Amino acid sequence: MPFNDLTSASLSATVFLLGLLLAYLAGSVNFAIVLFRLLGWEDPRSRYSGNPGVSNVYRQAGWPLAALVLLLDVGRAVAVGLLAAHHWPATLVPWAGWALVMGTRYPWCHRFRGGKGVANYIGFCGALMPWVTLAALGIYLLVFALWRRSFIGSFGLLAVLAAGGLIHWWGDGVGMGAVVLTVAMIVWFHHGNIRAWRQAAAPSVVDRDGSE
Repeated sequence: MPFNDLTSASLSATVFLLGLLLAYLAGSVNFAIVLFRLLGWEDPRSRYSGNPGVSNVYRQAGWPLAALVLLLDVGRAVAVGLLAAHHWPATLVPWAGWALVMGTRYPWCHRFRGGKGVANYIGFCGALMPWVTLAALGIYLLVFALWRRSFIGSFGLLAVLAAGGLIHWWGDGVGMGAVVLTVAMIVWFHHGNIRAWRQAAAPSVVDRDGSE
């Protein structure tokens, strides 16, 4: 391989790895934990499900703060998606979403105890596939209306995002692999919800208690 080509490949790999790190670090900032700390409240991980996500923020603080956390999560993820799409080849862009979700779940600045990544993945996909994401949100609302469980609605949403992502990157094994891995990991992060639901021990989110 010519020296110039080798240097170019090395730089491309460096840019990719640096981008993954930046996406992970962006996801590592948990807005629920930060806002609760600024307000002088207990860590949101200390009550109910222990998950510092939108549903648990709602249970502890109501819709206004939950909506703010949702907007911050989605906005941050949209920015990551747009930056990745601008600076990376299309085949690598979905891996920024994976790194973002990993940062959300295992945040270095919050002792590696974070959320499940649903809101962040919504924002990330919204930047790349807005119409698919809108359809996914519609499915979430429909499933939630039927089951009254936020995590089940999230599974419907993730199914649509996964299908849309696979179609978007069809024929691109690298991109499709990132979509499948990311969605599978988010589903796995909900294993506690699934177990509790099976045991009929997961109350509805509208009751402000439970394990979602």
